[in-house]
This record gives sequence, structure tokens and C-alpha cells, in this order.
Amino acid sequence: MTVKSHALIIDDEPDIRELLDITLQKMDVEVTSAADVGEARTLLLDPDRYHVCITDMKLPDGNGIEIVEYIQRNCPQLPVAVLTAHGNMDLAIQSLKAGAFDFVSKPVDLQVLRHLVATALKLSNSPSRQDRRSRKTLLGESKAMQRLRATIHKLARSQAPVYISGESGTGKELVAKLIHEKGPRSKEPFIPVNCGAIPTELMESEFFGHLKGSFTGANKEKLGLFQAADGGTLFLDEVAELPIHMQVKLLRAIQEKAVRPVGAQKEVSVDVRILSATHKNLEQLVAEGEFRQDLYYRINVINLKVPSLRQRKEDIKILANHILQKLSMPFGAEPPQLKSEALEELNNYPFPGNVRELENILERAMTMCENDVIEAVDLHLNPEEQIVSREDEQEQDVNSISEFAESDESLENYLENIEKEAIINALKETNNNKTAAAKKLGMSFRSLRYRLSKLDIS
Repeated sequence: MTVKSHALIIDDEPDIRELLDITLQKMDVEVTSAADVGEARTLLLDPDRYHVCITDMKLPDGNGIEIVEYIQRNCPQLPVAVLTAHGNMDLAIQSLKAGAFDFVSKPVDLQVLRHLVATALKLSNSPSRQDRRSRKTLLGESKAMQRLRATIHKLARSQAPVYISGESGTGKELVAKLIHEKGPRSKEPFIPVNCGAIPTELMESEFFGHLKGSFTGANKEKLGLFQAADGGTLFLDEVAELPIHMQVKLLRAIQEKAVRPVGAQKEVSVDVRILSATHKNLEQLVAEGEFRQDLYYRINVINLKVPSLRQRKEDIKILANHILQKLSMPFGAEPPQLKSEALEELNNYPFPGNVRELENILERAMTMCENDVIEAVDLHLNPEEQIVSREDEQEQDVNSISEFAESDESLENYLENIEKEAIINALKETNNNKTAAAKKLGMSFRSLRYRLSKLDIS
């Protein structure tokens, strides 16, 4: 037998309680009401009875933040949303920081309310799903990574905007995706957008959509990123790259939970959770006047810092083995062995590019190593060694430059064709014996196999 969902409504205004009661009853949600903090605390002595709680901010004997804090202490599994006066974003943000699931502005938009309740009920009705660990996705057993995974688990239960900070290459988008996948919006879209990659003149149309004929070239109606993410999560990567005029429009869309497509007269309601990230110092940009303070406070309700690889060096071995395994899978081969000296080199390296740089280093080493064993020298972590290597390569290519200059090809295609021709000739001369061809070319068998795949040589 299916248990009927049950909501606790806390508000001292009878007409608001009645409006919420009627709305939720139509959603087949049973409602119990309280008029003040004292009555609510009595009802919350049996917290397992409720699946969602909605409380007004101003109550005769206290306020909604007291209710949020009480629920966080005594029944943290219960999602609680706060009703705030229209335009009072400071209290809304304060309630989110205290642990509120979400907020609704008065006068209550019933569509927004229904979205909120539906999302909260998904969270309440599937607790086991939220408890799944993320070790296999977010690798590492360092204390920093254990804390990060635990925080992700908590944030997945909220709808509060999260600002994910960290250096380039630390995996901020992966963290955002995990917050989405472990939350009640997991079956809805996760839309990542690089704010720095959208041309300024197209930003408003990309974010909010446009109507047909709204500007030159608008040959058909287009949905924006907010509408594409409706019901799910919009991840704003490199949010610091947004120009000031778009920061203003983004702030309004987040606060009003609605967007106005270019050329439209009316706003369209959207139910989107906002996650954002950048490798820049947003606080410093605010101080310099390059990022709006009000938008900063709106997206930075909760700040989640992703540790750099330097701060969790004990995870390098786990990450390296995983990366080598992943790189070997397309070839159906066992991953190469990483010698202890090579691992020591990695542990002593500062990794300015973090995990992304580790992947690049290991991919290069796997291609260049001999006998499926990665030695320290294969990593090429010494800057002087890399400079010499590049100079050697340049010297070898001098004779080909004049030929390239006379052709119409791009440099990339020209060099690729030279490499392809050399490999094919080596295979012909060795009767398609790949081991012999690799030796003839002065590379490892693994390196040849990698190039055959990359250059699509059958």
C-alpha cells in the first residue's frame, strides 16, 4: 500500500493556510497546519509523519529561520521551504544558509509552489537513492576528498545555489554533476554552459531564448538554456566571464524564477537549480567592480571548494591507476605498469593543471613508454628536458617547412599525413608485422597501436 504524502504548513494567516491546503490537496498531498512556532514544534515531535514542511518567515512567536534550524537539528531528513515577502532576498538567502530546502516569495506563485513540493517529495520518497556513495566517480581516499563527498551528499538534498570554487583542472563540473545526480532532480536535464564561450551579442538569446522575428536572423523560435534546464540544473561554468549587463539579467532570472525571451512581452516561469563555478577569485572581482555584489551573494549562498591535487597527493596513485586503465580500455589491453620511481616523480610534482594535467602526462607517457612499463623518464616532468625535446622536434621538421609553405593544407593535416605515410610504409616493409614496424619507426608497440587508432589506419 502506497503511503500518502503529508505536508506541514506553518503560517499565522488563515487565508494563506487555506490556499496552500487546497493547492496541495489537488496534488494528493495530505496537509496539517500550525499557526506559530510553538504549535509547529509540538507537531514536529513526530517528524516521520511529514514529507515536506512549508513555513512563513514571520510568525507571532518567532520566525521561519528558527523552524529551519529546529528541523536541521532534530529531523534533518525533512525538506523545509520558507515563504518570504516579495523582494526580501536577504532573508531568503539567510534561510537557505540555515539549511532550508528552498524558498517561495509572496504573493505565492502556485506553479512555483507545485514545482517546489514535487521536488521535495521526490527527495523524501527516495532516501536510499541519496545514500549511494560517489567513490567510483570522485576518486580519492584523502581526508579532503572524503569531506568533499560528504558535503556533496548534503548539498544534493538542498535547492540552494552552490558556488563551486577551485583551480582549473580540479573537476568542478564533475562535482556539479554529482550534486545534480544525487538530488531529486537527477532524472531531469543537467545543462552545463561555459559562460566565456558565448559571444556577448548572443548571450541574452542563448540564456533566455527568443521569438521568431525578434531580431535579424531569428528565423524561428528558440528555447534558451534556462528553459532547456527546466526541472533540472543549470551549471554556469566560468561565471566570472559574464559581462555586467548579463549579470543584471541573470540576477533577475534567478530571483524571480522566470525568464523573458527576446521579443516576448511576458515572462515564463522556470524551475531551475543554479550551480556555478570559476577558477577566478570572485570576491576580488566584486571588490574591483567587475562582478556585481548582489549576484555574487545570490549564487554564493553555499561555497564549495574543490581541493587541488597538491592538497591531496595521497590520491595520486589511485588516480594514476584509474587513468591508465581508462586510457587502455579502447585498445582492449592491460594498462602499463607505473614504476615506483615514476610514481615518486608524480608525487613530487606540483601539478599546476591538477587532475587534467595528470591525465595529459600519463597519456603522453603511455604512448612513449617501452615494454608497457612507465619509467620516470617517460613522464617528461623536467621543464629543461621538455625544452630540449621541443628543440629537437623543431630541428627535424625544418626541411619540411618549405614544402608545407607551398601547399594549401593546414599544418595539422600536413603533419598528420606525413606521420600516416611513415606508418603505412613501415607496415608494408614489415608485411604488416606491427611489432617489427614499431621497432623500425623507433617507438613502442603500444605507441604504434595508439597512433593506428588515432589516425584511423586499419
